[in-house]
Amino acid sequence: MPDLALLITTVLTGGRALTGPPPAQVLDPVPHADPVRAGVAGVPGLLDDLEDDTRNVVLTLARVWTTLATGEIRPKDAADWALTRLPPEHRPVLEHARELYLTRRYAEGGWSDELRARVRPHADAVLAEIDRLPHR
Repeated sequence: MPDLALLITTVLTGGRALTGPPPAQVLDPVPHADPVRAGVAGVPGLLDDLEDDTRNVVLTLARVWTTLATGEIRPKDAADWALTRLPPEHRPVLEHARELYLTRRYAEGGWSDELRARVRPHADAVLAEIDRLPHR
């Protein structure tokens, strides 16, 4: 379960329990390399879902990139960080995915043909950024 490192790190970062003691009292910190490795390991599976779950895959790729670049695991607002670093031609896909998320529109029907044609080039651009960063 590679994503367990991501989940535990997220719980520890939030610091709140639904019930019982704070997470830091019962969970050890996760070595930084583990969530990084988990994020990168999940990329092939994400790409398999790019066409059917575009919004979530685009936002998750932004989170993986953000985690590798900053060392922080951030929620889907990692899109804000990534948008400032993407070339202008790749921003519309991430902007649209973020908007779908913020407006709680889960259906994949919200993608125009023009925007849909830009999804794979956007993903390739983010993957190139991920590949440039250390994966330790």
